[in-house]
Amino acid sequence: MELVWSDEFDGDEINRDNWTFDLGGWGWGNGEAQYYTDREKNARVRNGLLVIELHQEQYEDNYYTSARLLSQDLQEFQYGYIEARLKVPAGKGTWPAFWMLGTGFEHHASDPARRWPFVGEIDIMEYIGRQPDLIMGTVHGPGYAGAGGKSQWHRQEFLIADDWHTYAIEWDETGIRWFFDGGQFFELTPDDLGRREWVFDKPFFMLLNLALGGTFGGNIGLDIEFPLQYYVDYVRVYQPVPET
Repeated sequence: MELVWSDEFDGDEINRDNWTFDLGGWGWGNGEAQYYTDREKNARVRNGLLVIELHQEQYEDNYYTSARLLSQDLQEFQYGYIEARLKVPAGKGTWPAFWMLGTGFEHHASDPARRWPFVGEIDIMEYIGRQPDLIMGTVHGPGYAGAGGKSQWHRQEFLIADDWHTYAIEWDETGIRWFFDGGQFFELTPDDLGRREWVFDKPFFMLLNLALGGTFGGNIGLDIEFPLQYYVDYVRVYQPVPET
């Protein structure tokens, strides 16, 4: 494998050649509580890190703000070893993620093929604060979406939010394999889906976001101390060295 793209977040601001922002507070299909903005208050680069910061504040019709960065139409990849070094925030209701969606996705597209879950979703890392020793890897696609997604829970003997960890997938035409701190904990192949369609042989883009509450994040803890910070040290994409 060779490094083909990375964002080390070493500059003074978010690189708009790599990332754009989703904006809004409509719940994002999960009843989430936050309004996503592109303000520096909610997402910025500091000391070599991307900081996504969730605030308790009234904004439009919501009472929390956060950020959701995506590389759509900027940095999209088919296959490779895709890794991020992350530090998630603690607290019931928190729901940070590092994930991917199929190219061409639109939230309200008239063409069903461009809507979720038909475009495909790969969750490299999801963490929910109500399960503080657990991380998850999942895929969603047609016929296996939402609660029916193909998922693996990976429970630890420590609290995930206490330290930095690396999260990665190794993805090729044979399937997808998930890694936590360098150790594989899940593998999924087209055969595992039976007759359901495997929609992962095409380019995908990456997302980094910090959500709060909703159907998966759960009830928001009354003892949370805001603001919450989700830190990203780097995102790197490796692909096989071409044969000469």
